[in-house]
Amino acid sequence: MKLRKLFLIAGLLLVVLVLGRAVVFIIPEGKGDESLFTESLAEGCTVVMVGKDASTDSSIMTTHTADCGICDWTWRHVPAADHKPGSMRKIYHISQIRTWPPDVGNKWDMYKENYTGTEIPQVPHTYAYHHGVFGYMNEHQVAIAESTIGCRRKMRNPTPSGVIDITTLTLIAMERSKTAREAIKTMGSLAEKYGYGFHDSGEMLAVADLDEVWVFEIMPVGPLWTPKSGKPGALWCAQRVPDDHVCVCPNQSRIGEINLKKQDYFMASSNVISYAVENGYYDPKSGKPFNWKKVYSPAEASAASSGGTRARMWRFYDLVAPSRNFSPETPNMELPFSVKPDKKLSLQDVLNITRDKYQGTNFDPAKGLRGGPFANPNYHPRPLRVKDKIYPTPRTIGVNRAEYTTVTQCRDWLPDPIGGIVWLAFGAQDTSCYMPLYAGITAIPKSFSIGDHWVFNRESARWAFDYVDFHTLVAYSYAIKDVKKAQEEWEKAAIDRVAAIDITAKELYRQDPILAIKFLTDYCINNASKVLDAWWKLGDNLLVKYNHMSIYDTKNRKRTNLPYPEWWIKEVVKHHQLKSRVPRKK
Repeated sequence: MKLRKLFLIAGLLLVVLVLGRAVVFIIPEGKGDESLFTESLAEGCTVVMVGKDASTDSSIMTTHTADCGICDWTWRHVPAADHKPGSMRKIYHISQIRTWPPDVGNKWDMYKENYTGTEIPQVPHTYAYHHGVFGYMNEHQVAIAESTIGCRRKMRNPTPSGVIDITTLTLIAMERSKTAREAIKTMGSLAEKYGYGFHDSGEMLAVADLDEVWVFEIMPVGPLWTPKSGKPGALWCAQRVPDDHVCVCPNQSRIGEINLKKQDYFMASSNVISYAVENGYYDPKSGKPFNWKKVYSPAEASAASSGGTRARMWRFYDLVAPSRNFSPETPNMELPFSVKPDKKLSLQDVLNITRDKYQGTNFDPAKGLRGGPFANPNYHPRPLRVKDKIYPTPRTIGVNRAEYTTVTQCRDWLPDPIGGIVWLAFGAQDTSCYMPLYAGITAIPKSFSIGDHWVFNRESARWAFDYVDFHTLVAYSYAIKDVKKAQEEWEKAAIDRVAAIDITAKELYRQDPILAIKFLTDYCINNASKVLDAWWKLGDNLLVKYNHMSIYDTKNRKRTNLPYPEWWIKEVVKHHQLKSRVPRKK
């Protein structure tokens, strides 16, 4: 077993070097190695889905935490376009992870160096959309969120025959789809025909529109596949979330038993079961029902058994349906696909969930020594290593290495340009601020489209939020209160303004759609500009207020020592074996 694990680790490192990726999600074959897989995972994305009858305002919501830690965070708006008959669309390999130095070029120019040599027929008209690492929302309120889920090792296809990757699929779905079902069928058929993989293994997409939200999961079919085989170059399955339910994907396959006769709830590639039979993953004579996730992406952890590294699924269901009393001991594979929440969720509820750090549970990373004297939940977001031993740490929903987080809303009672909103927060969720981007806007703030992890840039929106986050970490339990005040002033105010913005935009749209779109574009850009100014100022204020581990009262020009909790002082005394002395009497 030890030798097998060594080979597995070597294989993981090799794939990382070959593909240039920070993380590779591979489910080890067989049982017994899942703990190694769980402990070695450091990155991932959390996706939450809310059906229209599970939200307080009847909007359909999805979330995506892009929490790579080194990825490109920039955003673009792609306008609608008409294309001449016979036009072709080039397909490029687009890595989720890779970036280029700013002086070389931005990702959304440089990725075109990775042309696959494949072109597909272009459609006569492509729709406008907003995108970051993935396509997030188009002009018809089709919304997408992503989470890597992995697959069996033998299924991966890092060869050039895997022409289509997950980023490319989301961009094409944005360009060509008016509904979630249309997006799923478009992505599935393209992946089957041209081959899926290269940079990516198993992936999950939450695909939503005005009426419904689906879980779409796609996987490669191995490195030996070629178009000449006559077989599908991808394996995919989709399941609809019931309208009055909520669902979550925390980097684990979510689709279980499927019933393709229920076409209103399931869709799949033609090889969904036959591929498993051919490769020995499923025996139809066993008497056991076909279970997608257990066949293609098995994982045997629970919140408790993983030491919190796999606690996001349990935590989400415990937050939204506490009456169900889900146990952290329950294997994630046995938790339900979706649940009806105890109460309907508001937009603010969903934003709060994206920031959750297991407060009040046994997995709370801010408790005790792990959180330090100022209860900082961000000190140990990855497993701890001491020599050859790995100690798991809680992997929270809100994570400090997030590039950005999105919350999309699809609202069927409004015209598409007004009804769709992407709420975007750059950087760590707990110290950031969500800003609205309506589906119909024709431009996004310039500051959203620039920036890099390795070059500080005051013109980049992301750096304003990192600036605040950095200064919050010093005295977290104190500084986070200042951040929450700013969030109350700017984020909550934007949420409260939605109704008024909707009314104004709807009236303008009735008179002149172009005028309404200009109004929304100006509003989103101006709001973002004000928020960025506020966050730069907040960062400056935090630097001054908690400078030198003190509290500087700028109003009264007084300084006091930052109070350390008594339990922390006792631990320091104990660890360093400090000797007490009696203070001198004055």
